[in-house]
Amino acid sequence: LQVMKTGAASLDVLQPGGFLVKNAISTLGLGWLGALLVLSGSPIAATALTLVAAGENAVRGFTEIQGYTMLTGSRLGAAFVVLLTAVIYALRGGKGARMAPLSTAVMALLTTALIYLPAAFLGFGILKVPAFHRLELNFPGQFGDLIELVYGPLLDRIDTLPSIFVFLGGLAILLVAFKVIDTVMPNLDDRSIEESRLSWLRNKWPMFGLGCLVALVTMSVSVALTVLVPLVAKGYVKREDILPYIMGANITTLGDTLLAAFAVNSPASVRIVLAGVIATSVVSLLVLAFAYPQVRRGVWRFQRQMVKSKPGLAAFTAALFVIPVALIVLSGVIG
Repeated sequence: LQVMKTGAASLDVLQPGGFLVKNAISTLGLGWLGALLVLSGSPIAATALTLVAAGENAVRGFTEIQGYTMLTGSRLGAAFVVLLTAVIYALRGGKGARMAPLSTAVMALLTTALIYLPAAFLGFGILKVPAFHRLELNFPGQFGDLIELVYGPLLDRIDTLPSIFVFLGGLAILLVAFKVIDTVMPNLDDRSIEESRLSWLRNKWPMFGLGCLVALVTMSVSVALTVLVPLVAKGYVKREDILPYIMGANITTLGDTLLAAFAVNSPASVRIVLAGVIATSVVSLLVLAFAYPQVRRGVWRFQRQMVKSKPGLAAFTAALFVIPVALIVLSGVIG
């Protein structure tokens, strides 16, 4: 994923000022579309924070609200790599095994939207609270990014190569990685899961905690959610039980974004990320505690409608791109 992200860097459409960042709606669409194009939400979220930091001392700079909506948009588009991975995984599997990866991806994208969209309004309200708006936090000392430490030298070497070769090379690495996963993960049926220690993967709160942990360790919701594809395909996890995992991953994935906010030395950027963490945590916990069965049934029915036919899946995929583009265009025209 790191190699693919490096290869897709030339697709960056983020430019401060002008039509693309005209208001908070356009930046929502921009963050969403940018995450789709680079197959990751983290670089788009970090760019949003950088634009906010640069605009703090400007007369008409990138505002805190614009940064927040762009951050939200980056989360909505970050899970697209799961759908791409699911398509690859499905093409490699037998005819009967193709639906599970695709439905996993659709559920990941839908659950992310169901949490982040209402959380966006809550986060907007948090940012407007005077006491919170005056909050100024700074990170003590220097810190390093584990991903940069491990993969930085490799990515620096390949950064000068043609982007298309780097991108396709990353895709080849992804295929090899899934082959390795297939080798070390035996197929499990329902009975073997129930009789083993893996039965806890059927409970919502342990799954929520696992999602939080995996995204916190990997510092990427793309990685954390992509892991679900082989887990579901090999029978470790049932599709109808993955919603809490997705919710947890969508909270702690903001950990690397918080580090980015501290790195740019911007109190406004830190407030944006904290508002996002608080809002998504509140919405996720409320859903799990009081509306989990209803949300679970709704998501399950929706994904079945989308994956049961090729036109339905194609329409769903197209909507992922059409909606953010429409937001940018309409907000630019309306002003």
